[in-house]
Amino acid sequence: MTAADSAPKYYKVSVVVPMHNEAGAVARLLAEIDAALAARGPFEIVVVDDGSRDRTPDELLAAQKQHSHLRIVRHETNCGQSQALISGVVAAQSPWIVTLDGDGQNDPADIAKLFSARDAALSPANTLFIGHRTARGEDGKALASKLANAVRAFVLGDATPDSGCGLKLFHRDVFLALPRFDALHRFMPALVIRAGGQVVSVPVSQRPRSYGRSHYGIIGRGLLGLVDLLGVWWLMRRSTRPKIIPPG
Repeated sequence: MTAADSAPKYYKVSVVVPMHNEAGAVARLLAEIDAALAARGPFEIVVVDDGSRDRTPDELLAAQKQHSHLRIVRHETNCGQSQALISGVVAAQSPWIVTLDGDGQNDPADIAKLFSARDAALSPANTLFIGHRTARGEDGKALASKLANAVRAFVLGDATPDSGCGLKLFHRDVFLALPRFDALHRFMPALVIRAGGQVVSVPVSQRPRSYGRSHYGIIGRGLLGLVDLLGVWWLMRRSTRPKIIPPG
């Protein structure tokens, strides 16, 4: 019997991890995810290699020999975090999805906090549970992120202090119903609310990057974020959700 034959036919959760040039971080991150979910029953890890040009693909293939529940989706070219998330969620086999960044800055141990929030929610299947990094320091990127979150919350009214946190838990159907575009991952709270859902922010930790480097600059990201913000604002202003009533 092969590993594929003995694999569970149903997973309680799929962990989707976008990666781009994260060589050196792969083995540690996968081991931490395994430790965080070991007591939660069958789960899978779907890593989306978003066109890496370092040793990330080789490290993932080597890790797959040790992790039979690891599945790899590879983009031919770098398409960005949102497209990597879309590919991962589409490939996932569980109705419940956890996402976290592939650079190791999200602590997989915090996944338990998201599940605790889900278990306490009145309507979990219609709710996005998202991390709130409460101790991010005061460097340039952290301050720029705080400013961007404040502007976004004011314009969109999503009441989410940390929309860009990669650590999230949601039902797969909720995500697949959202409009797909390159900045989706930063505007999920507003889009879930637009669709009639709810958002719950959960305090989580933030770790320093151990490998690789940041894939964006403050100015470039800010300019693109402004354009995306205006687009999402327009989308929300032009949205109507009919209330269905019984006939007669």
